Amino acid sequence: MGVLFGTDGVRGVANRELTPELAFRLGRAGAYVLAEKTGKKTVLVGRDTRASGDMLEAALVAGITSAGLNVCLLGVLPTPAVAFLTRARGAAGGIVISASHNPAEDNGIKFFGPDGYKLPDALEEEIENLVLGSMERIPSPTGAGVGRAYSCAEAVEEYLEHVRRIGPPTLKGMKIAVDCAHGAAYALAPTLLEGLGAKVIPLGVEPDGHNINDGCGSTKPHRLSLLVKETGADLGLAFDGDADRLIGVDGRGEVADGDVVIWGCARYLKAHRRLKEDTVVVTVMSNLGLKRALQAENIRVLETRVGDRYVLEAMLKSGACLGGEQSGHIIFLDHNTTGDGLITAMMLLRLLVETGQRLEDLNRSLVRYPQLLENVRVRDKGRVMQSPELLAAIEAEKARLGEEGRVLVRPSGTEPVIRVMVEALDPEKARSVLDSLVDVIRGIEEGGELAAAAQGSWS
Repeated sequence: MGVLFGTDGVRGVANRELTPELAFRLGRAGAYVLAEKTGKKTVLVGRDTRASGDMLEAALVAGITSAGLNVCLLGVLPTPAVAFLTRARGAAGGIVISASHNPAEDNGIKFFGPDGYKLPDALEEEIENLVLGSMERIPSPTGAGVGRAYSCAEAVEEYLEHVRRIGPPTLKGMKIAVDCAHGAAYALAPTLLEGLGAKVIPLGVEPDGHNINDGCGSTKPHRLSLLVKETGADLGLAFDGDADRLIGVDGRGEVADGDVVIWGCARYLKAHRRLKEDTVVVTVMSNLGLKRALQAENIRVLETRVGDRYVLEAMLKSGACLGGEQSGHIIFLDHNTTGDGLITAMMLLRLLVETGQRLEDLNRSLVRYPQLLENVRVRDKGRVMQSPELLAAIEAEKARLGEEGRVLVRPSGTEPVIRVMVEALDPEKARSVLDSLVDVIRGIEEGGELAAAAQGSWS
């Protein structure tokens, strides 16, 4: 992982870490690298609803056009739509300005290659080296050689038509509550579902530039849950800020997370002989109950680190067409090159319509182990994770659970926290194990703070 690029592009607080100056350099360097690799001269740019998107888009476009490439402006559009359209339109690449499910003050810049996949590490490194070093070798054309920017609003329908074909022929008679997180799908999702005949009850469809993901969306489905129960909706669908994730809510108001969607779609695809290699890729965060249930259906389960890039890598290597995360970031490789909330919604609705199931039936059919998760804020993730005391505690708690559960302790890739997850058939034992590990981490952190304070007093 580089200095600028993390696991999902370049992110930071807009106008602080992610400045217009940095966006300009990223646009200029990215355009040069993409044009050099592909020989093509057009880049697609889309964004979510954050107020800072206007500022960053202007700077990014200036950088791209200064390198002599043209920009197709898609406007507010889901991240997966940019990935799809980049490939469908034969562009040199695509760029998304979004921080996904993060707060409104954050933003990010993510690149897609001409094939619609996120750029490989080597290309990100090449762009990063240019941005952080000298960009003298990047041409600065004048006159007719300067790139142009133009609107590509008509491309939205191209993406929507692709998504429509994946879903059921009709949703007539269904009442669906939809939470768009005041984000990129705020117009597309209701339009898509209403066009198929569903009665849509909207939530999170009034973006003001500052309310994206604020108490709503796939990471906070409680309001959608209440809305489903209050309105008698058949189900609810919750997207995140850039609509690459989907979380469901069944008719009882109970959350149906990514594990439930993967469970249903895996069996549906296998029944239709469309589950390639009879394999599903999940991450270490997926519930142990999902893994055992899939294996009982003779479906091979491959497990990766947390992060959609690792899921995708395993899918491409194994030939699997379905993979995803408990968070609702699910990849259907037969339909798109990245996680796509609208495609996931269409696949879920198709299986419900064709099988006659309700989402609550699907939700109940997956027997999950009780799972507890706690985030512990620390100053130095590396020091805590390498502590012999923590490593010994983890091994002791794993032995304590045996075959009846599991422990996962990992540093966050984006925040200064250690994530502790425990699953066990016995909820009380799970709580005891979790509390024990959290206490160990806090003890290590307090010891580090005391040591730092003592060193400061002697310096």
